[in-house]
Amino acid sequence: MLFVALSAIIAPLFFLVIMRMSALKGMALSSIIVILLGLTAWGMEGKIVMASTLQGAHKALTILLILFGAIALLNTLTHTGAVDRINQGFQSISGDMRVQVIIVGFLFGSLIEGAAGFGTPAAVVGPLMFALGFNPMAAAVLALIANSTPVPFGAVGTPVLVGLSNLESVATNPNFFQEVAIKATTIDLMAGTFTPFILIMVLTFFFGKNKGLKEAFKMFPWAFLVGLSYTSSAFLYANLFGPEFVSILASLTALVVATLTAKAGFLLPKDEWQDAMRDDFEVKTTKSDMGLIRAWSPYLVVVGLLLLTRVVPSIKSFAQGAIDLTWRNILGVEGITSGWEFLYSPGTILIIAAFSAVFIQGKSVNNFTKAGKEALVSIKNAGFSLLFTLALVQVFTNSGMNTNDLASMPQYIAEALAGSLGSVWIFVAPFLGQLGAFITGSATVSTLTFSPIQESIAMQVGTDVNTVLAGQLLGAAAGNMICVHNVVSASTVVGLSGKEGDIIRKTILPSIAYCLLAGLGGFIVLSFM
Repeated sequence: MLFVALSAIIAPLFFLVIMRMSALKGMALSSIIVILLGLTAWGMEGKIVMASTLQGAHKALTILLILFGAIALLNTLTHTGAVDRINQGFQSISGDMRVQVIIVGFLFGSLIEGAAGFGTPAAVVGPLMFALGFNPMAAAVLALIANSTPVPFGAVGTPVLVGLSNLESVATNPNFFQEVAIKATTIDLMAGTFTPFILIMVLTFFFGKNKGLKEAFKMFPWAFLVGLSYTSSAFLYANLFGPEFVSILASLTALVVATLTAKAGFLLPKDEWQDAMRDDFEVKTTKSDMGLIRAWSPYLVVVGLLLLTRVVPSIKSFAQGAIDLTWRNILGVEGITSGWEFLYSPGTILIIAAFSAVFIQGKSVNNFTKAGKEALVSIKNAGFSLLFTLALVQVFTNSGMNTNDLASMPQYIAEALAGSLGSVWIFVAPFLGQLGAFITGSATVSTLTFSPIQESIAMQVGTDVNTVLAGQLLGAAAGNMICVHNVVSASTVVGLSGKEGDIIRKTILPSIAYCLLAGLGGFIVLSFM
């Protein structure tokens, strides 16, 4: 039965990574296999499978709205000339793409993750990096890898506050969430500190003319400084405030450090590396008459609206309740529900920001309508890929509803791993979190699913529960780099639909490396307890 449970992992990896199929073909075949095994070997009823498939289709619409908003925003700013001004602003800081990937991909993406989560950063910073001259494959791959370290504290701490909410410790320990957050940021001093350098290594190795790491090692001192600025400040903010604002405040802190040091050339090589620039890109030398703040203002609108709708109770309540498109108890099946609070969606906020851009920047509304039409064309191929992907995800997740009295597939996998690897669980915990996020596409869902099992195993082997749970969170963050529907999103927004397997082949090793660093960090933390 373990092989059946693992089918949701094995099939996508085989079809997308080994067979190099597009997500549309690979996930169609994978979903058929998982559904058939769910109906037969797992004993799921047809109604449960159908409800799960409809649940996946509904969730696909929520993701498509985010993709539409992200592409519409970028295209609007391209038409208004704001992207040219943003590019000139970066050139004044550094024309080095190794620097730009850290400032835009990692730190600006971390700020978006801290406010929105749910895959939004890759959908926003991927096209932005493309607009700055990165070739589309580099933009997609780097956006996915960058969206990792801030994920445990994304969407104002949701993976911690919601992901761990079903544990008994929540009721018995009022400081539980903050204690786990502190453990996670402590371990991340080992793992997350190296994320900027990992990004630069991927950039030079896969997209450099020499396909090597020599140009990456030149950047190590600066990349290490920026990474340490992020993780050390995250540790401080977790201790001071708890999990809600860790990613937001840490990214702002590190942005200041990165921008000031890059502008001064501190710890940076004198040569400007631009090997990953796409062939048709030209930096416009004509000075834009648009102010830099005005050019960036739509992105500031995005961050501002995300924070308002998630932090201010009255605005949050209105956004969640005004237009509620949630589909509850699909086909009458209790518990199979798909949420969609339209005004609360990052996609709606991105669309509002795109529309506001033409007024803020004094341009014609035609720029927005043209951008919207282009965005619709861009996302049309992503719909079916997401439909098959999320059908697989929901059947896998809901597989506990069966007539064979079997645990759900994720729980079955976790218990099988625990039986053989319990003695070295601190190294395994991140990989279980990664597994959950790879399949479900959500660090929050991964943690909700596996945190009770992680807690139970930690107690059985006599190790610190909070450290193991922190490993779960960091592993789930690493899973964001490779989860199929994030990859579909990242490929779609840069115009690479059908290349999902190529993207995963480039993100899978960084994802594994991050889990290894998290496991090592957890081991070190336990050793000094």
